[in-house]
Amino acid sequence: MLVADFSRVLAGPYATMMLADLGATVIKVEGPGGDDTRTWKPPVLTDPEHGDIATYYLSINRNKRSIVLDFTDPDDLATARRLAQRADVLVENMKPGGMAKFGLDHASVAEHNPSVVYCSISGFGSRGGAHLPGYDLLVQATSGLMSLTGEADGPPYRAGVAVFDVLTGLHAALAISSALRHRERTGQGQLLETNLLSVAVSALVNQTEAYVAAGAVPHRMGNEHPSVFPYQPMPTKDGELIVIAANDAQFRKLATVLGDPAMAEDPRFATMSDRISHRAEIEQRLLARLATRTAQEWYTAITEVGVPCGPINSVDGGVALAEELGLEPVVRAPDAAAVPTVRNPVTYSATPPSYRRSPPPVGADSAEIRSWLNG
Repeated sequence: MLVADFSRVLAGPYATMMLADLGATVIKVEGPGGDDTRTWKPPVLTDPEHGDIATYYLSINRNKRSIVLDFTDPDDLATARRLAQRADVLVENMKPGGMAKFGLDHASVAEHNPSVVYCSISGFGSRGGAHLPGYDLLVQATSGLMSLTGEADGPPYRAGVAVFDVLTGLHAALAISSALRHRERTGQGQLLETNLLSVAVSALVNQTEAYVAAGAVPHRMGNEHPSVFPYQPMPTKDGELIVIAANDAQFRKLATVLGDPAMAEDPRFATMSDRISHRAEIEQRLLARLATRTAQEWYTAITEVGVPCGPINSVDGGVALAEELGLEPVVRAPDAAAVPTVRNPVTYSATPPSYRRSPPPVGADSAEIRSWLNG
């Protein structure tokens, strides 16, 4: 399967990397300046041959080939059109209407390639929001996510990663897979459109449903959960520990292991709704018990009885935990660059992801791709 990747930055490249991991041949089309993320540094990986490479770019461009095409150059534009005509899948995230200027929009491509699965990604859709630039931070702000993030009496905060770019990429990859299955049955391609704001409204799940179904407008609660308690960091004798009791059985186990089984028998705390109504009273009892032992001691004891809890790691700690649990989070392609990247998170019993190529230098495959397209 050939994927023509006309996308840049994060959402589109993440989607095409997911497809590449599963065996697709992905040709990454870059302008003369390369993908924007090549300049988003530090952090960098220092390479003797290519200098400092932005780790942001490395994180989303594994298993691809790169060709540089200048759409203002007639020969390059002709090459881009030939690529689109041969592609099984085309992914782009220009502003809506941007590809039409070059005869690379869905209608133009499908005229010569009717079976193409064409996926357009934008920030705010192709209707009223077509003129708006699609940056994740804007969508975190405008969707309501930032209004939910931070302390109740503090300012709104963004998430520490571009969550809606990543989720949009995942939705796009899923949609492409579904459209390819449809094409397999019918021979028909189709146009897929998704945008960061629609994904954000969907991805806020219980928070947006609270509003659309019950008229309840969610608000910042720091690390607390509006519907589950306890479900937050809690201080111990020497540091904080995430403690979760997502149902009544877990709460009974938690009360017992903390040495206060009567807490679970108290009618004020019997159900989740009761615990939410008496959050302050329970919290004081939990904190009093947790203060008697260290975070590690409580982590061992609480985990042993099947109640969810865990430390608050930095990113290196998260990677170390994945390694400790045998998840093998870091992979390297068997090429000369052997750049370390993060493993595809899905395990398949019959068709596992493969890691064939390190993220390519800009235009690394231009000559090979041009020769193939002209052949």
